[in-house]
Amino acid sequence: MGGHRTRDRRRPDIRRERALAEAGVRPVAGIDEAGRGPLAGPVCAAAAVLDLARVPTGLDDSKRLAAPRREALFDEILATARATAIAFASPAEIDAVNIRSATHLAMRRALAALSIAPTYILVDGNDMPEGLACAGETIVGGDGTSASIAAASILAKIARDRLMRLADSAHPAYGFARHVGYPTRAHLAALATHGACPLHRRSFAPVARLLSPAPDREPEAAALSEKSTVRGGQP
Repeated sequence: MGGHRTRDRRRPDIRRERALAEAGVRPVAGIDEAGRGPLAGPVCAAAAVLDLARVPTGLDDSKRLAAPRREALFDEILATARATAIAFASPAEIDAVNIRSATHLAMRRALAALSIAPTYILVDGNDMPEGLACAGETIVGGDGTSASIAAASILAKIARDRLMRLADSAHPAYGFARHVGYPTRAHLAALATHGACPLHRRSFAPVARLLSPAPDREPEAAALSEKSTVRGGQP
């Protein structure tokens, strides 16, 4: 009596996928990304076409899952889905075209790599990539409501984390196995001490600041010096 009843949070389900299937729109792929925010490493995108009769139990936004559960679901998704694909855009590509465009590039690559071509896609967020081969829709918070997007989020998160753990052996000074490239205090300290490695995104502000040499003198002083030189050194 007098207590507050908390509504259970909605878990990802296949309501949208099933509604599309009943309307004759199939197959449907969920797409999500991992790694937009880190200072190092690629951005990863994954696409998943689920078998609606064999949806793994416990799918959720990858950030809400404990690491062991994510790993188990990763294997289960690969074993039960009709098609899956994982793709990356490199740090060099991120620097060349910006993180948004590189994320869309990785999404297009993942979609193109599916062994089954979807007729419709569900994309997490509110930013539909351009140049897709089929129709689709964006869903804000989709990794917490759509099973297909949740599956893609898990695939992308695990694939990228594994890649960054491998990168740790090649660049052990940065601690990539712990923070997978995100700007933690330890990562920023290592960056300040050791400088940037080839995996760092040079267009991201903390890395760009490190790589930009500080001016040796004030602009006003430089202008006065140039003026004196032109006048033969006379005041």
